[in-house]
Amino acid sequence: MSADPAPKHGLILAVNAGSSSLKISLFKRDGASSESPHDIVDLLLTSTITNISQPPASFSFQLASHAEGREAKKEPVKSIKDHASAFQHFLDYLKREASIDRSEIVHICHRVVHGGDYFEPVIITDESYHYIERLSDLAPLHNGGALSVMKACIQELPNANSIAYFDTSFHRTMPQHISMYPIRQDIAKKRGLKKYGFHGLSYAYILRAVSSFLGKDPSQTSLIVMHLGSGASMCAIKHGKSLDTTMGLTPVSGLPGATRSGAIDPSLIFHYTNRAGRISHDRSVAVNVHVTEAEEILNKRSGWAALTGTTDFGTIVSEMKKVEARRESGEVVAEEEGKWKIAFDIMLDRILGYLGAYYVKLGGEVDALVFAGGIGERSIELREAVVENAKCLGFALDPQANAEVDGKDGAVVDIGKLKDMRRVVVCRTDEQLEMAKECAMSPKFWQQ
Repeated sequence: MSADPAPKHGLILAVNAGSSSLKISLFKRDGASSESPHDIVDLLLTSTITNISQPPASFSFQLASHAEGREAKKEPVKSIKDHASAFQHFLDYLKREASIDRSEIVHICHRVVHGGDYFEPVIITDESYHYIERLSDLAPLHNGGALSVMKACIQELPNANSIAYFDTSFHRTMPQHISMYPIRQDIAKKRGLKKYGFHGLSYAYILRAVSSFLGKDPSQTSLIVMHLGSGASMCAIKHGKSLDTTMGLTPVSGLPGATRSGAIDPSLIFHYTNRAGRISHDRSVAVNVHVTEAEEILNKRSGWAALTGTTDFGTIVSEMKKVEARRESGEVVAEEEGKWKIAFDIMLDRILGYLGAYYVKLGGEVDALVFAGGIGERSIELREAVVENAKCLGFALDPQANAEVDGKDGAVVDIGKLKDMRRVVVCRTDEQLEMAKECAMSPKFWQQ
């Protein structure tokens, strides 16, 4: 691969590897100045591959303009077995259906969840690749997929730069008393044990988009942002910088997710796995719980899937409403059917706990509450419940605007009643676009 600056008119490929998915966007640099970041790249096409770990994978491909090529929606592809084969399928499709040669791609931006001590984007070399590889245990659901795609890119696009963009970078501004854990610091520093925070590319995009929507400079903007998806987190942004965030050393801390526990008592894992079948400090019934097993339980076998049997939060809301309607009609509802509302209420409770704490940390100076991520963008009911419970802080929801978000265009949609303070908005975050913009604005990556 080349580490030289690229021609000004080369294409930028942004790749976002999830645990079982791959999102890809292709951009061209349109020549705008770095002072106008909103206009510096143009989207050419997007592709999404889902169900990679549960074949057949589903492949979609959409051109920003349908002038040429065709759009494939939910096309099953049996040949996709892993992230590498998913990327290969995309490259083949790119040439065949969009008439874009892979040699036109000069930079490939990779979203990497955990960057450890890397705080700026880095070109992938043997050294940086192996460093990210060593961090995979701290982000087991994501870093592995990103690494396999990097390998495929280096092999299939040897003349393009693969550049890693880290979710942890945005949170490097957190004060030490927030990022530090109260444990022995000689051990903590040696092993890198501190709060890193995640979803940073999303938060960077949201800050840029929402501050523009509000007509404010990002450095003067303070937000409480909720990135709510199967992986969920929140962030307090003070004057354009991350002050605090819910995820910690790994993404498992903070809010619960589809399969993640969120914040729990650290000793729970030992009682959860012992042979006594109850809380016990009897060493004879203790089990040696390896880090990998604990990670497996807390990352992949917890969350609302453990409570309800589904990872789909939309299903949880739908079933909860059905059960409540039956109950209100006088029907006797089995106790087991209360699981839907319990899962919803747990998520709501944890969000409100962090929201209140962040409001205080920001001294009440909050320009907007921001909902983002798949659930944040789509769940009318969760947004309504959060804002209703936050009305004591001065936030108010416009019910009609909240119900009509899907029909509104734009990156930011206003759903609040107030228009001059304490705004409530939905932001359609775009991590691929954020990486492409950052790449396009970086002079070191381009020939001058």
